[in-house]
Amino acid sequence: MSRQTMEAEGVVPSAANAPVAGATVHVWDLLVRVFHWTVVTGCVLNLFILDDGELPHEVVGYAVAVALSIRVVWGFIGTRHARFADFIPTPKRLASYMSELVKGREPRTLGHNPAGALMMLALMVLLAGVCVTGWMMGLDAFWGEEWVEELHGLVANSILVLALLHAAAALFESWRHSENLVWSMVTGRKRA
Repeated sequence: MSRQTMEAEGVVPSAANAPVAGATVHVWDLLVRVFHWTVVTGCVLNLFILDDGELPHEVVGYAVAVALSIRVVWGFIGTRHARFADFIPTPKRLASYMSELVKGREPRTLGHNPAGALMMLALMVLLAGVCVTGWMMGLDAFWGEEWVEELHGLVANSILVLALLHAAAALFESWRHSENLVWSMVTGRKRA
């Protein structure tokens, strides 16, 4: 992969062209970080703390729905690494990345790596699903419909499983590339 191709895809070149030790670059803008932590907080509250069907559970659900709606719009008009066009991988790019990952040679990326991008998209689709089914449960047309409640619960549990996988992958990538990815989602900055 040429340096120009690597830079265009947000892959960080190694060794000879490495930046000065300790240098950081701004990657995650404030809106992306607020969205991330709003979703984390909302999911923890609604899955483990708040009672299903109660007003606080619904308010948190609507807050997540609003955050998701804003994030989707931001995916088209936002900063470089927030845009879907920056991180949605082609099948070829995903296959190449996964091949390198299996060999333990995956490149470090500034934005989302191809696998992380797929995880983010899957989580966003599931968030939309849990928001829609939660909203449907409050409508007269679906009031008391068991299948809607079951689907809502299934999607919520799927979010939990994928979120745990996402967290594990972030910790693994932090270790592999000697970079605290969780902290970068707080500060917005990553190692240059």
